[in-house]
Parts: sequence; structure tokens; C-alpha cells
Amino acid sequence: MLRALIYLLPLALTIYAFIDCLNTPEDEAKHLPKLAWVFIILLFWIVGPIVWFAAGKLRVPPAGGRTPSEWHRNHRTTWVAPDDNPDFLKSIKDENARDESLLKDWEADLRRREDEMKRREDGAGSGDASS
Repeated sequence: MLRALIYLLPLALTIYAFIDCLNTPEDEAKHLPKLAWVFIILLFWIVGPIVWFAAGKLRVPPAGGRTPSEWHRNHRTTWVAPDDNPDFLKSIKDENARDESLLKDWEADLRRREDEMKRREDGAGSGDASS
């Protein structure tokens, strides 16, 4: 049982560090590029993961948050979905109002043109009958 633990514990630590390194954004990896950290974690079985956790990653959330790691200890720093953002919803309402106004202007212009065409047809039709 103890022999299994001797192999499973470092393996679990390596797998956890490997997944953590892969999920870390490139700009949060310290001292080395992320690819170098992946090789260190995989090649140096016990020491690599320990060094990664000790010195390889920024442990403070970036200012302003980011996606997909925008949840830091159950604290949301940015909007998750557009329908949760009041600024986005307001912009949709404003855009809808502009579209409605534009549509009304087009409809009024269309009615004016149709009326103008009817007047021309009526004028041309009465002019032909009197000749």
C-alpha cells in the first residue's frame, strides 16, 4: 500500500501541475514561457511540479478579470453574459430606437413618393383625356 502511495502521490501532483499550467494564460506564467514550464513539469517528475507551484505562476488575479478565468474564489470581476450587462442592454435599446426611427422615416418617405406618383398619374391621366 505504501509503495503505491509513493508512486501515486507524485503522479497526482504532476498531473495536477500539468493541467494547472495548461489552463494558465501565457501572461501569468512567470520567469519562463509556458511551453518551457510544461516540459519542466513533465521531465522533472517530482521537482518540476513543486517548482511550478512555488515560482511558475502569478497567484494574484489580474486586474479587471479575464475570460475564461474570470471567477477568482467565487468573485466575478467582469460580466459573464451580455444579458447580464446593463450597458449592453441599454445599447440594444438605443439601437432599437434608432432603427425604429429610421424605419418610420423610410415609411414616411415611401408614402410621400407614392402620393407624388399618384398625383403625377392623375395629372397625366386628366391631361390625356382633355387632349
